[in-house]
Amino acid sequence: MSTETRAFQAETRQLLDIVIHSLYSNKEIFLRELISNSSDALDRLRFEALTHPEVMEKDEVLEIRLEADADAHTLSIIDNGIGMSRDEVIENLGTIAKSGTRELMSKLEEQPADSSPEQVASLIGQFGVGFYSAFMVADRVTVVTRRQGEEVATRWDSEGGGEYEVTDDHRFARGTTVTLHLKPVDEEHGLENFTDFFVIQRIVKRYSDFIPYAVKTEQTREEPERDESGAPIEGKTKTVVEEVILNSMKPIWTRPASEVSDEEINEFYRHISHDWTDPLDVVRLHAEGRIEYQALLFLPSKAPFDLYYRDQSYGLQLYVRRILIMDRCEELLPTYLRFVKGVVDSSDLPLNVSREMIQHDRHITQMRRWLTRKVLDHLGTMKKDDEDKFIGLFKEFGRVLKEGVASDADNKDRIAPLLYFPTSHDEEKPTTLDGYVERMKDEQDAIYYLTGESRGVIEASPHLEAFRAKEYEVLYLDDPVDEMVVQSLNTYQEKPLKSVGKGEIELGSEEEREKAKEELKEKKDDYESLLGFLQTSLDDHIKEARLSARLTSSPACLVGSEFDLSPQLERMLRQTEGGERIGKQKRILEINPDHPIATQLRTRHEQNADDPKLAGYAQLLHGYALLAEGSPLPDPGNFNRLVAELMTEQLGG
Repeated sequence: MSTETRAFQAETRQLLDIVIHSLYSNKEIFLRELISNSSDALDRLRFEALTHPEVMEKDEVLEIRLEADADAHTLSIIDNGIGMSRDEVIENLGTIAKSGTRELMSKLEEQPADSSPEQVASLIGQFGVGFYSAFMVADRVTVVTRRQGEEVATRWDSEGGGEYEVTDDHRFARGTTVTLHLKPVDEEHGLENFTDFFVIQRIVKRYSDFIPYAVKTEQTREEPERDESGAPIEGKTKTVVEEVILNSMKPIWTRPASEVSDEEINEFYRHISHDWTDPLDVVRLHAEGRIEYQALLFLPSKAPFDLYYRDQSYGLQLYVRRILIMDRCEELLPTYLRFVKGVVDSSDLPLNVSREMIQHDRHITQMRRWLTRKVLDHLGTMKKDDEDKFIGLFKEFGRVLKEGVASDADNKDRIAPLLYFPTSHDEEKPTTLDGYVERMKDEQDAIYYLTGESRGVIEASPHLEAFRAKEYEVLYLDDPVDEMVVQSLNTYQEKPLKSVGKGEIELGSEEEREKAKEELKEKKDDYESLLGFLQTSLDDHIKEARLSARLTSSPACLVGSEFDLSPQLERMLRQTEGGERIGKQKRILEINPDHPIATQLRTRHEQNADDPKLAGYAQLLHGYALLAEGSPLPDPGNFNRLVAELMTEQLGG
């Protein structure tokens, strides 16, 4: 026999060290990688048999076997695939540098002109680095392989250090046997007893359940001996060894929908989502073209308790050729679709070796774009065909979906029609923006809304008085995330979104607007002195005092300029980390010129501008406006004192 001892190159040793110690945080996936390699070898044999049928025996079964030896503490992965020649062993196993940057860049040069350096990451999996994950769990790895058509086998042996040994060997048939001489069990560091049947069964079921070849092993168990009648003999047992197929080989997402029962779908959903309820809806997707992939996605019927947890993990399961690559691949869908569960399987992607590489893979980016649009389109179809069903989904996940308006500019126009908001039009049923636009008055040129902590607070706001009088519909945005929506969604169907609590309000027809302007202009001269006094007295709190066109029954309200923060958003930001850096925001105090408080306050100021009680009345008016919109008082103690003094005065005390 010809035996060679070869040294790994410095670059090779460095890469091997990275793979062994840094590449995978979950050591059990070594078995996934080795089963995947065996599956690839079987694929290559089957492909070669298309043009050379003689490479396979008639009716030959292609399979992968796992043999565990608890006494020797070894685990062998055996396949009857294409096998490797001596030269291929040295090239593929002996030189990890082939998986390094130099070889990868060489391959990139062969790619189309629009290929990017990010492919370095995605190509690594194609060059066999996954094989070296075996050294995470083994002190020594032995490979015995025989190439199809050759008589002599090759043995490769290494402890993962500075060198490896290659020698001739014997193997009865073509194929490959990878034997791992396992490290001592150390569950604290992820080193389980990988010779245990149930450990092997769990790992295969999780990562390799859907590869197209049977993964077999033997299970040893004790059962009672039986007499001639079949009754168990007390105190006597016998050892039974039976062959077990560990994987189902039935990827549910590749089967026609007509061949999959609802119960199978529901069971699969519960398996991948750990949800006890059935899914609300199922989305089947298939893409062909530059990159091909299939997806089986689920829309849950109930929101999980951790949907809004900062550290919550989410993502779809990513398969490559039916091999599980990542249990939660966050890169496949944006965060606002984190409630979607399911699997994506691609035959074109390589077996990526780390999350960082997936983050930069251009194919993943294409898949993310396509999946996002398909999910949003499906939601749109559901809303159109079964609105009650969609509203049920929106009640559970609407707040999350709204995040997409602010975070996904490319799909903002797809998301906006899916959103529902409480409205003054209907006390019970929320409305879509499309529904609002359909009901707009002919002269109305904006979509009006008001934000607040609750529907009750918003409905009590004096800002709505003129809108009620004109019967203009107003959206009640009582969800904190709605602030993000209106900050990002400036228009809808060419209609601007306008807060009834900001800027100046002009309602009605053109003639009505002109008439209202003239009336307000006439009254402004009468109130000019009082407005100046209020501006001076409340200078620490307001930036302007003016007459209001939006009030019909309340004496005063506070409004913001067009680009000011709403009171709710300002409070929210102050509660966040770094919120103390937000400066004090002054607002505009609007006075209802037709309210008795305003007219009497004007008369009193005209009679005696130096009246000391006027300053207290100004503070009471400002406090009233704050309380009316649900905002806190700057000095509750002083406000209470002024109220008590006013009551005492009016009661004749």
